[in-house]
Amino acid sequence: MTLAEVRDWLETLELAEHCHIGRIENKKEKSLGVYGMARNGRPVMAIGGGALSSYDVRGVSLLLHWTRNAAAAETAAAALWDAVACVTDVDTPGGAHIQYIEPLVPEPVPVGTDDGGVYEYVVEMNIYYRR
Repeated sequence: MTLAEVRDWLETLELAEHCHIGRIENKKEKSLGVYGMARNGRPVMAIGGGALSSYDVRGVSLLLHWTRNAAAAETAAAALWDAVACVTDVDTPGGAHIQYIEPLVPEPVPVGTDDGGVYEYVVEMNIYYRR
């Protein structure tokens, strides 16, 4: 599963006005950035080799870059959390199938403001998807 597929799926949820991969272009407010996460451990491998594995895992970090209003940013972060924390059996617009999402944090993590005073939150998760 690519970050572009994750971004395209998140865009269908209409949670942010702008969705980006790797960085938020021009620091536009009400943006959602999709980033890959370094993972530790072993790869998903069925007995008999990778060709027999039916699923894989993609670590993803979402950065919500919202507004200068703390309450509005917190509300948007909660909406993002609610939309992704309990996902099961979803097809992305590109045809990938998300089996389920495992949140890696108990709630959106406030990371303060950027240099312009825009409030930001992070949600980290593992996406289990079919190969």
